[in-house]
Amino acid sequence: MSLTLTDVTRIAKLAQLEMSEQQSATALDQLNGIFALAEQMQAVDTDGVAPLSHPLAAHMNNIALRLRDDVAAEPNRRDAYQAVAPKTQDGLYLVPKVIE
Repeated sequence: MSLTLTDVTRIAKLAQLEMSEQQSATALDQLNGIFALAEQMQAVDTDGVAPLSHPLAAHMNNIALRLRDDVAAEPNRRDAYQAVAPKTQDGLYLVPKVIE
């Protein structure tokens, strides 16, 4: 798939972008380059290739993901925050009804 200059100006108009002829030509070259790369990647035969869970999984057997433990880092101060609220109920803030 490749775009024409007319396509680029139409897309720019739809996106409400003001582009000069030079900018449109530059964008056309860049977009066509991206589409050419996508077509080149789609041409690769990937039948029988299992997806990797990590980019280095093909080269390293045991990859230890360095993720932090899911631990609360701040104390629960809900009671202190709700003490100054006008109305609360069951740990929730009560607000006036806006839409009827």
